[in-house]
Amino acid sequence: MLMTKASEYALLSLIILAKASHPLDVDSLSRELDISKSFLAKILQSLARKGILKSFKGVNGGFELARPSSEITMLEVMEAAEGKSPAVFNCSPSKEECPSNKATTCSLWPFLNRLQGKVDAFLGVLTLEAILEE
Repeated sequence: MLMTKASEYALLSLIILAKASHPLDVDSLSRELDISKSFLAKILQSLARKGILKSFKGVNGGFELARPSSEITMLEVMEAAEGKSPAVFNCSPSKEECPSNKATTCSLWPFLNRLQGKVDAFLGVLTLEAILEE
């Protein structure tokens, strides 16, 4: 599965934060997105650990973008939100790591591997700024 709820909520949060003039807290974001505060907090913390967001503590604390939206790619957002690279299919990027140990005889592996490479390349150049312009 390429885009889970974690990736979706990460992206929706980043869009709101990119448009905000000041840091926003988890309460505000979870209310605006109508999602679980605890789930969103984990996602935002992951984005902060990966340098996508800056977090501020205290009464006026919250989150804001750590870099311009033109420097934040969808690939890094999805990797941060998921804790791993997004996968089109449950197929390993290398034959040696195939979970079924059948990659050497699998006729789909070369195609799926090329497809994954194209998706990764696309997500690696698609920026938050481009999404904001849509």
